[in-house]
Amino acid sequence: MNNPTPPQGTSSSLSGSLWSGRGLVLVGIVLSAFNLRTAVTSLTPLLDELGRTFGFGATMTGVFGMMPTAAFALFGALTPGIAHRIGLERTALLSMLLATAGLLLRSAAGGTTGLLVGSAIALAGMGIGNIVLPPLVKRYFADRVGTVSTLYITVLQLGTILPALFAVPLAAAANWQVSLGSWALFAIVATLPWATLLVIERRHASPLAQVHDSAVTPGDEAPELAEPAAGGRIWRSPVAWGMALMFGMTSLITYSMFTWLPKLLVEAGGSPALGGAMVALFSTLGLISALTMPALAVRMRNPFLIVLGCFVFYALAFAGLLLAPMKWPVLWVALLGMGPSTFPLALTLINLRTRTPGGSAALSGFMQGVGYSLSCLGPLLFGLLHEYSHGWGLPFAFLGLCALVLLFGGYLASKPRMLEDSW
Repeated sequence: MNNPTPPQGTSSSLSGSLWSGRGLVLVGIVLSAFNLRTAVTSLTPLLDELGRTFGFGATMTGVFGMMPTAAFALFGALTPGIAHRIGLERTALLSMLLATAGLLLRSAAGGTTGLLVGSAIALAGMGIGNIVLPPLVKRYFADRVGTVSTLYITVLQLGTILPALFAVPLAAAANWQVSLGSWALFAIVATLPWATLLVIERRHASPLAQVHDSAVTPGDEAPELAEPAAGGRIWRSPVAWGMALMFGMTSLITYSMFTWLPKLLVEAGGSPALGGAMVALFSTLGLISALTMPALAVRMRNPFLIVLGCFVFYALAFAGLLLAPMKWPVLWVALLGMGPSTFPLALTLINLRTRTPGGSAALSGFMQGVGYSLSCLGPLLFGLLHEYSHGWGLPFAFLGLCALVLLFGGYLASKPRMLEDSW
């Protein structure tokens, strides 16, 4: 298989000649990235209100909190096979169609079951999108991995922040149905570039065909996708396990905080609006890491110091939220928001620790499938520990142990070696 990276000395001219074709792919990647978390953060600030409306309590709140990681784990395992069968671009279109359908169904829910079903469908689409975007970057932008990774991870963070910020105000101005359903409009828009690409490809007169012809030799397109045969070997790779542990524990802590931070602050004397605003702040700090991590990662041979810094941020934030949550809530949440810098780091390392789009897709699927599997019980366990102890000490002790596992995973993932050499 030919390497899709342009030969040395011709990168600039090739990039320029292909930009019109790659531009439509770039629009699809960016719009899809915005929709990868809207089903999560549009819901969590409203869970108290929805619990009163539909009559569910803390246990069901924990179930809603674990659904994103459970769906992302399942579709982390399934998506490489889907992409291998139907292609990366069609898989991206499928992800946005499912996200649209789920968000619309959830906004029309008449009870807890409807909320669960709509959330499951939307999160299935977003889980597929999680996996398919890194290999799309690898296939079309192998010469600009850092730049495009920065762009799409930044937009992903915006799609995390804005629903959390507007969930409560939209529900107050209209109702919770409008608050939840409005985000489907963005998912609908994100289907358009992929549908357009596939129509152009079908007509055999497109920039998309030129990208394929320039990037790979005829007949090589299918092997670029995640081949099932790679699945058995990847389980033996310390690179893959380090990435999965780092990513999984980052996700566990993040989704535990998305779910329970509003309740923690309300119990400490804050308002629901403060809880939503702090979730938005927590997400907003991710913009800093999204803008800086990919550029740093491509310049650092071993980025373990970044992982160590994130561990320190987590430790300080957990201590502050446990001991004095309402004294300096903005400071504690700001520190907490810097901890998940390992998220954009991991997404960037997918392409820095692999040589081919097939390796990238395999590592993306393994890292997110295993990582989300490890993390999916986090929000539920955090809530159960709170119910059992009637306090927040045990839940934060649990998150502290998870942060130590993250540190070990980051040590393995940061070593300068390639996935294909370790299986």
